[in-house]
This record gives sequence, C-alpha cells and structure tokens, in this order.
Amino acid sequence: MTNARLIRQLLPRVIPPLAAALLFVAAWQFVVDYWEIKPFLVPPPRAVAERLLADWRPLTRAWWLTAQAAICGLCLALLTGSIVGVLFAQSRWLRFAFYPYAIFLQTVPIVAIAPLLILWLGYGARGVIAVAFVLSLFPIIANMTAGLLSVPRPLLELFELNRASRWQRLWKLQLPFAIPYLVTGLKTSSGLSVIGAIVGDFFVGYGGQGFGLGYLIRTSAEGYQTPTLFATVLLSTLLGVTVFATVGLLSEFILRRWGHD
Repeated sequence: MTNARLIRQLLPRVIPPLAAALLFVAAWQFVVDYWEIKPFLVPPPRAVAERLLADWRPLTRAWWLTAQAAICGLCLALLTGSIVGVLFAQSRWLRFAFYPYAIFLQTVPIVAIAPLLILWLGYGARGVIAVAFVLSLFPIIANMTAGLLSVPRPLLELFELNRASRWQRLWKLQLPFAIPYLVTGLKTSSGLSVIGAIVGDFFVGYGGQGFGLGYLIRTSAEGYQTPTLFATVLLSTLLGVTVFATVGLLSEFILRRWGHD
C-alpha cells in the first residue's frame, strides 16, 4: 500500500472527528463567554489546556496506570470469556445451569461490587484490574456463546456425516463462525474495561503505586478544582477512544485472518 493511498484512506476517518472537536471547542468557548459562566462551574477551554500543560507529568502517569488496568482487565475478560463461551456451547447443561449467573455480572451495579473487591484483594492495581475484568466479561461470554451456536444445522450434519471429532467441529467449523461475534463482544468490552478501570480506581485506588484517572476525578471534584476535573474527563475520553480504536484495528486483522472480509 502506497503512502498516498494510505493517506486517502485515513483522511475521511481523521478529518471529520477533528472538525467536530474544533466546533465543540468553539461552541464551548462561546457559551462560557456569552453567558459569563463562572470558571468553577464550567472553565473555558484555555484554562483546561493550561491545566493539561502544567500537570502533564502526573496526568500522563495517571492515564498510563488506568490504561494498564483497563488493558489487563480486557485481556483477562477475553481469555476467560472465550473459554466460558466454548464450555457453554459444548454443554447444554452447563449453559442452562450457569448462564443466568453470567448475566449477574451485567446486572449488578459495579459500585456494589467494588467494596467487596477491596475486602478480598486489598488496595492496589489488582483490585482495579478486577473491576475492569468483571465489568467487561459478560459481553464476551454472550457473544462467544452466540457465535459458536450460530452454525447452520446442515453444516453440523455434514461434519457428523464425515465423523469429525468434537475438537475438529469446534476448531474448523464453530470457531470461524464465532469470530465476528467475538469481535463484536470485544469492541463492547473495550469501552467497559476503561469504565471499570476508572470506577475501580475511584473506589479502590492503586495504593502506593500512584493514582489513576478515577482518583483524580474524585479528588478534583471534592476540591472544586474544575479545570483539573475537565482535563481528567478529557483524558478519560481519550483513553476510551484509544482502546476502542486499537481493538478495532486488531479486529480487522483478525477478521481478515479468518476469512471474514
């Protein structure tokens, strides 16, 4: 792929979001100036930019700690969810017995689970990763299970006619059908893992390892440090977009690898 072709492909994806961001900042500045909103309520974009530049070291450190927790939680959810999905697809009894409890992960508020994780795992990165893991697990289980069970019946009968083993049927038939479903679940979980890491840091924290974005959100809100709060929210949004975009690129590679163009 030539550089010119790559640029032509990237421009339609890059220019519209940048234009929308510029319009948003301009509207933000106009609203603050026109209605003369107090800075402690809504700071102007310049104040947020100054805070980002002044505190870029601790903000970058917090961003990186939260990113690590989100990625670790997402990878654990991908591994665990894929295994559980395979087990559910291979055994109807397991699926009927335990799938309702998997839904529990999606329905119970994470703020109710976080104190338990503090009690069980203590303060630190393990607790934050655990929150990200719990919050991002169910979409992968649900999509993996649905994908493995989506194989058309005639193809299953064809494999049975040729006396394929259960492993051959799983690897050569069911798993290729499940890949697009798994990719969809992974994209959903990528955003949830970032939310889980931020919420986990909000309640659990990293102990002596430093502080993440959730801790900064809590302390800046409690201290009415609105520019810092806005800067941290902006970085949290950037983290979510970065993780989602990375997962999207990896998903395209995986789909091409398994023949889903």
